[in-house]
Amino acid sequence: MTDSPEITPRRARELGMDRPISRRDFLDGVAVAAGVTALGSLAGCADSDWQDAIGTKGLKVPPEISYPPVLTGLQGNTPQALSVAHALRDDRFWKYAGTPEPTGESYDLVVVGGGISGVSAAHRWLERAPDARILILENHDEVGGHARRNEFHPEGRRGPLIGYGGSQSIEAPSVWTPEGKDLLDKIGVKVRKFEKYFDRRLYPDLKMHDSVFCDRESFTREKLVVLPPGKKAPRWIAELPIAEQAKKDLLLLYGNPPDWFPGLSDGQKKERLAGLTYSDFLKDVCKVHPDVLRFVQTMPNDEWGYGSDAFGAIDAWGSADDHNYAGFQGLGLDRSRPSRYNSPSMIKGWGADDPYIYHFPEGNQAIVRMMIGRMIPGFTTATGMDDVSTATFDYDRLDLPRNQVRIRLSSPVVSAANDGDPATATSATVGYFDGERVRTVRTANVIMACWNMVIPYLVGDLPPAQKDALRKAVKVPLLYSTVQLRGWEAWRRIGVSRTRFTGAYWCVAELDYPVSIGDYRRPRTPDQPINVHMISTPAAPGMSPASGSITGRYRLMKTPYDYLEYSIRDQLTRLLGPGGFDPGRDIQAITVNRWGHGYAPEYATPWDLDFYPRGPFPAALARRRAGRIAIANSDSVPAAYADAAITAAYRAVEELQA
Repeated sequence: MTDSPEITPRRARELGMDRPISRRDFLDGVAVAAGVTALGSLAGCADSDWQDAIGTKGLKVPPEISYPPVLTGLQGNTPQALSVAHALRDDRFWKYAGTPEPTGESYDLVVVGGGISGVSAAHRWLERAPDARILILENHDEVGGHARRNEFHPEGRRGPLIGYGGSQSIEAPSVWTPEGKDLLDKIGVKVRKFEKYFDRRLYPDLKMHDSVFCDRESFTREKLVVLPPGKKAPRWIAELPIAEQAKKDLLLLYGNPPDWFPGLSDGQKKERLAGLTYSDFLKDVCKVHPDVLRFVQTMPNDEWGYGSDAFGAIDAWGSADDHNYAGFQGLGLDRSRPSRYNSPSMIKGWGADDPYIYHFPEGNQAIVRMMIGRMIPGFTTATGMDDVSTATFDYDRLDLPRNQVRIRLSSPVVSAANDGDPATATSATVGYFDGERVRTVRTANVIMACWNMVIPYLVGDLPPAQKDALRKAVKVPLLYSTVQLRGWEAWRRIGVSRTRFTGAYWCVAELDYPVSIGDYRRPRTPDQPINVHMISTPAAPGMSPASGSITGRYRLMKTPYDYLEYSIRDQLTRLLGPGGFDPGRDIQAITVNRWGHGYAPEYATPWDLDFYPRGPFPAALARRRAGRIAIANSDSVPAAYADAAITAAYRAVEELQA
């Protein structure tokens, strides 16, 4: 990924950035009263224009827009949503925050974090304690955490055009955890229905396929290479704009590679792979041309959040298919079962052949809304899987005093403490910043379903070793952008529905999944509006996933929205220009969902060989209960999947209710 170039006025006009679209950059945040403007220094990674306040200049989401899914521009982990957490990290918050003021509220459970794990914890608690009073505190302006809905209303379309801004799908439901399957069953999600709802023939019947775009960031000449089913490696390799030696190397890798480790046993070969990244394997073992490394760099990015230079060779072997991760065939490895060195999620899903079709239009936020609709009367007009996507939602119902379950948005938690010795405490106190001051609530129990790495800043009475383990949960940054187009004829003309860029800022661009569910109808013909999903993975190359994530997150927070929009327009134009695409005419709205703290980190070789796979694992220490405070979130598993978040929630509830 390249550094942000200067955006010239001429290039901006060419890309249509001077034309009006729906890009209102309403950032979520916490309102600030005039008397606390000194808290401006807490903005952490915010731009210099925002140094005099926590939150946006416009403060809260404008009252005329009371429905967060329709917000465009920059959403997700905005500077405002992160400002309090960054101030706590930098040991500056309490200098200005003042004395906490009790609200007088008391609950049976307070959940910190309103994502999939937090809402699942509340749902599970209420199932086991039907009379419980519960408060969920969330620092963003929306429910769902990374499971965020992006909604557009293009002219001429009947009903909304819905996209996902985070957690995508119910991936491989056949191997979901028992807790995940239990929740889906309890809220009425029947995954087999998606076999009817998801149109697997739409794009193939229009002769639109997967592809790879060899971009100028990687090679001297740009070239789109379409990869329809059945196209053999020699054909598509011949089209690549790479050196002749690189083509010969790829032909060997995809054809009949040798046994790179002759004389070693199956187990010894896998152990050798566990000590290498995929790029290391190709460079140091296979001795390939540098163009091969450039070509494969972004193969794992959309799934793992980092490139082949950080992706383990043993997991590349486990992921190999017709187009990805070649070179292992000659090793003759036993594929009947995974290696113990494979990552936990790969071991869990080994042999599963579920198609990637289990998808709501808004992604897994549908699951969150179905749970909330069952807990908070009046929040939604429907809670079934067939009608939740087109239901209406009343956010004013989330925090009513009469609710048994309340959700308080834009309320970042700043402290959680047992009342007395954790070994004997029967209650706890939780503090949050309401935009003007710190408020506190009393509760019998607390579940920390937030990012685990922030817990040491919120819970003071944890052992030092546990705090150190929690800080190791370094999330992988990513950007999910939803670009609403007036039509997709240009995609049809060039014959692609998805492409992988080899080195540009955005590593994936793909047309939205063709799902019709209930009254919601997917776009049917190329002249109809559609959403394009784009992914960027800012983790810095040449480093471990953790170090690359830290460096990449810092760079991401310094990247202005203008550049994000520019790069979207630029890459779509380079890809689709031959099909007649005009960014000024065809792009009607953009929502950039910035997740600086994105994927939960997963144990992976070669980086974690000091403890993986033999253990003990940092997460086992990190998630230990502390008195009346238990820890959830997918970080505590750790795995970046929805069922992991649900399993963590169930475990935390069990610990506190035991």
